[in-house]
Amino acid sequence: MPASLARLIVARRRFVLIAALMVAALAGAFGGSVAKNLSNGGFNDPHAESTAAQEIVEQRFGAGTPNLVLLVTAADGSVDSAASAAAGRRLTEELAKEPGVSGTTSYWSLQAPPLKSNNGSEALVLARITGDEDAVRERIEELSPVFSRADPAATLQVQVTGEAEVFRQVGSTIEADLKRAELIAIPITLILLVLVFGGLIAAGLPLFVGALTVLGTFAVLQVINSFTDVSIFALNLTTAMGLGLAIDYALFMVSRYREELHAGWPVADAVVRTMRTAGRTVIFSAATVAISLSSLLVFNQAFLRSFAYAGVAVAAIAAIASVVVLPALLAVLGHRIDSLSFRKAARRNTDLSGGFWHRLAMAVMRRPGRVAFGASFALLMLGAPFLNLDLSLSDHRVLPSSSTARSALERISTEFGSRENGAAEVVLPSVDATTDRAVVDAYAATLSRIDEVARVDGAGGSWIDGQLVAPSNAASARFMAEGSTWLSVVPKVEPVSGAGSRMVKEIRAVEAPFESKVGGPSAELVDSKASLLARLPWAGAIIAVVTFVLLFLMFGGLLVPLKALLLNILSLSATFGAMVWIFQEGHLSGVLNFTATGTLDATTPILMFCIAFGLSMDYEVFLLSRIKEEHDRTGDNTRSVAMGLERTGRIVTAAALLIAIVFVAFATSGISFIKLFGLGLALAVLIDAFVIRATLVPAFMRLAGEANWWAPAPLRRLQQRIGLSEHVELEEFPPSNDGASPMPEPALVR
Repeated sequence: MPASLARLIVARRRFVLIAALMVAALAGAFGGSVAKNLSNGGFNDPHAESTAAQEIVEQRFGAGTPNLVLLVTAADGSVDSAASAAAGRRLTEELAKEPGVSGTTSYWSLQAPPLKSNNGSEALVLARITGDEDAVRERIEELSPVFSRADPAATLQVQVTGEAEVFRQVGSTIEADLKRAELIAIPITLILLVLVFGGLIAAGLPLFVGALTVLGTFAVLQVINSFTDVSIFALNLTTAMGLGLAIDYALFMVSRYREELHAGWPVADAVVRTMRTAGRTVIFSAATVAISLSSLLVFNQAFLRSFAYAGVAVAAIAAIASVVVLPALLAVLGHRIDSLSFRKAARRNTDLSGGFWHRLAMAVMRRPGRVAFGASFALLMLGAPFLNLDLSLSDHRVLPSSSTARSALERISTEFGSRENGAAEVVLPSVDATTDRAVVDAYAATLSRIDEVARVDGAGGSWIDGQLVAPSNAASARFMAEGSTWLSVVPKVEPVSGAGSRMVKEIRAVEAPFESKVGGPSAELVDSKASLLARLPWAGAIIAVVTFVLLFLMFGGLLVPLKALLLNILSLSATFGAMVWIFQEGHLSGVLNFTATGTLDATTPILMFCIAFGLSMDYEVFLLSRIKEEHDRTGDNTRSVAMGLERTGRIVTAAALLIAIVFVAFATSGISFIKLFGLGLALAVLIDAFVIRATLVPAFMRLAGEANWWAPAPLRRLQQRIGLSEHVELEEFPPSNDGASPMPEPALVR
């Protein structure tokens, strides 16, 4: 940061604070209602074949795969009794009359055996709520309480389930869980902040920065939402990352400010020196976080792109608040930052060789090869289960076992012979169902022979194992529209599973007589995985290349950024290996109270990688900045590593513990992928702080020696010309005049 700008902020500190409070108030007023305007959907690729198929079925036929299912139980034990049948028909008609509901069918309207349970005591009513995800969410919130009927004296008991109800319950459960997580995390964080900062005044600074960050990001998301869809789940990242980065940056800034004060520098000088050293580090650190999360923009899913919008905004606003507003507040507080402290502030001890982190670094660097091998081997073993990673989409099993929507679907899967609510949609957009009836019927019969298919329904009737089992009837009209038709392929396997994926691939492998598009839950799984995996290398390349370039421009060596990337990948592979072992394979499912499905939600690991990578680089920049500063001062690689770790070890450890608490609070959620998200990120930051920074960084820095800072002469000149060097060398000793005279001009050294 230029010295002139730093001095201007100090000189105009009260104006800066007043302006910040006014901006925060305006941001809160403008962005406070953002949650009401954000989307509940955005999980599918809008360019996928399955999305196109679903749009055609909805727009031309007003139909589609049922997303609303009523599981109906007859009180007298038989859905075929006169009383049950009459009540079932009335229920079907009642649902069909509801606005926004189409394609309502039931066992009683179709007399279709697959819609009756094996023991004859239960039956299904199927329908589709039309519209996008937000319209479906709003409508199911109205319909669910109306059609949920548990009166034991009534003829029929009704449980509401299906995709719409499942994700309504997922959303409401997450909302309640996150409120509980905040009630858990915030008090604990406050207590630890007081312990870490040693006083109430200093402990309040991260919360001040965090509040500015969250309010500012809400306003930014409100603006972005007016141009494109933003997922409501991005607010969760805003709150967690806003507080986390505020803690990181405030810790680093306040620690450096206290260090300068205790060294004898006057308040104004101490603030300027803090801004020109720690402030630069914060800016570059925020850039690495923003780069990591901006890589999510390469994906087509609005859900992932939303986290890029929120993440970049959080990093940028947290950095601005930390290097502009926080220094102004420090200048106002002066020495009063240690007011209300329970720990006496001591002047800085220039001999830090006796500190814990210094001793640890020196111990590691005495046997760098052994430590590097041992720690790397342990992380690789921890990451080994990652080789068995299997991605899928979330289904009803992410809900707690007490969920009514989940229990109803599980009963349907065991008591009914097919998965009516998971049917695939095979759309023939350029086929006349009347004139081309014979060809379409032959195609439907062929599809019904696929092993995973239970039945195929179309305008010509229903087929099982290649045989027509039911001719067309009045209900068959829903498969016909002018110039197009579609087929409903009902699976006999779980739709969102490996078997469901095989079914879709086999359907698409059958040579269709006309142009065809396949949709439905199984097709969404296949298309989503293909879309995510196709773009994942691009996201990884963006993170790696831009981060490498940025770290080179900061530190001037080629080996330092390469080492940082490799160590981050090693750390994250260990984290994801543990997550596969726990959540995919289910080894701690009883302790953590979730159901292992043998897969992980496809979007969650990608999101976790980008967030964890950014936070890891956050800590890397903090450590390397102090190592580089010491190396530029002494030229001693071993001493600079030990001193850098001593200066930042406590800060990084405290920051990691504080943000880990926030993430662990997320892991108390009843939704399994939120547990995965919270526990995985907590483990990632703890591994990074305690294993990577404490052992592997000093070990590899010692092994590389002066080669850490080497670069070819042309690149070195380029780096010096661009002027992104993180370190500026300031006067080492404070003036002798107690700060009454004008502050000395810092000496800038490239």
